[in-house]
Amino acid sequence: MQIPIKTVVIGSPHVGTAVAFSILDVLASVGRDWELLHGVTPSPKPYFQASLRTLDGAPYLDVNGRKVTPDDRIDAEPLPDLVIVPDIHADFSQPLPKDLAGLADWIAKIHATGATVTSICSGTFLLAASGVLDGKEATTHWGVADTISSQFPDIRIRKERILCPAGEGHNLITAGGASSWADLILYLIARLVDPEAARRVAKVWLLNTHNDGQLNFASLANARQHEDKIITDAQVWLSENYMNASPVTEAVERSGMSARGFLRRFRRATGQSPAEYIQCLRIEEAKQLLETTQMAIDDIANDVGYSEPSSFRSAFRKHVGMSASVYRRKWQALNVSAAK
Repeated sequence: MQIPIKTVVIGSPHVGTAVAFSILDVLASVGRDWELLHGVTPSPKPYFQASLRTLDGAPYLDVNGRKVTPDDRIDAEPLPDLVIVPDIHADFSQPLPKDLAGLADWIAKIHATGATVTSICSGTFLLAASGVLDGKEATTHWGVADTISSQFPDIRIRKERILCPAGEGHNLITAGGASSWADLILYLIARLVDPEAARRVAKVWLLNTHNDGQLNFASLANARQHEDKIITDAQVWLSENYMNASPVTEAVERSGMSARGFLRRFRRATGQSPAEYIQCLRIEEAKQLLETTQMAIDDIANDVGYSEPSSFRSAFRKHVGMSASVYRRKWQALNVSAAK
């Protein structure tokens, strides 16, 4: 892309303002702030010509009631080389609000002109609605991954990923949770300007990348909605008895159904087998114990229903993306000592 890179950050009453303005600030600093800190002449022209644009260009109130004045409407000149969709706050089980639907249509059109289109967190939903992700891989916030998968089955959602480049020439890039805006922006600077510029920006802004992925942030609790009362009853019972030696067998017996019928009905209602569901309950409880107690890891394994510590450690790494000991160190660092 030719410098300056014409960049549009999407604005909307549904868009996260903090992420949108963080992106604008960081892009404006490329070639300037590091140089000023080191007594070097800044770049004579900006590397990114970035603006905040909305469907109609009018001021709006964001999700927290703050007034935001965009720079222009999305179809104003110059047309962008790069589009960034921040996190979106909306009920994705309902039809898209009018302005988001209009933005999705524009994204499809601008991508067809050759623009690189990117999203952060739930902003992936807008790219999905535009159709540009059909047949491709994408990531998003773990909390909306299943919703996007169910509504757009042609998209392969990789909720363990922080960044997911896709499309011809990687002209579609999706990022995980809202804080992964930093991962996306550093990636874009390294790719479109040069890696040294990205390193300098990271040092000036103290930005870290999420090299351990997204799984260790995710809740494994299944929030899928359904109306099967028998399975709902089974889920409630399992949530209180997952540590038993044979919870699936007991749940089947309680249901009064055949094992095969229960398993089929459970998967249809929840999207998981009973064994997968129980494993998620066990790992989620283990995460809480690792975060809040000093229990030995083997004792935690036994407490949540694993007779073999090695099986627990393997399952934990599979579901969380890191070992139980690393997870404990990561999250207990946030604990505030009562002695302080």
